[in-house]
Amino acid sequence: MHIYRVSFHNNGKLYQLHARQVASATLYGFIEVSELLFGEHTSVVIDPAEERLKGEFDGVQRLLLPMHAVVRIEQVERRGQNKILDLDGSVSNITPFPMPPSDRSGG
Repeated sequence: MHIYRVSFHNNGKLYQLHARQVASATLYGFIEVSELLFGEHTSVVIDPAEERLKGEFDGVQRLLLPMHAVVRIEQVERRGQNKILDLDGSVSNITPFPMPPSDRSGG
């Protein structure tokens, strides 16, 4: 069975997820990603980034990504580590505090 690594932009970060199925979605302009793969807890060491992604996508059956957000789709031999990267390429485990929208009405 094929395994795909999908890299896409989301909230100013670069996400890398692994999945068994990737296809053009029936919804025009979107890529459908399904059967997301996450690591099994076979060791004592647990990766917090992997756990965060697993929690964020818990219960997701299909992920519809806008084509313009997808950076790359690669077919790989085996599942690697799922990650969230800062756009400069470094791994981030800090989530910025959400800021309220600014009032741009000018009056």
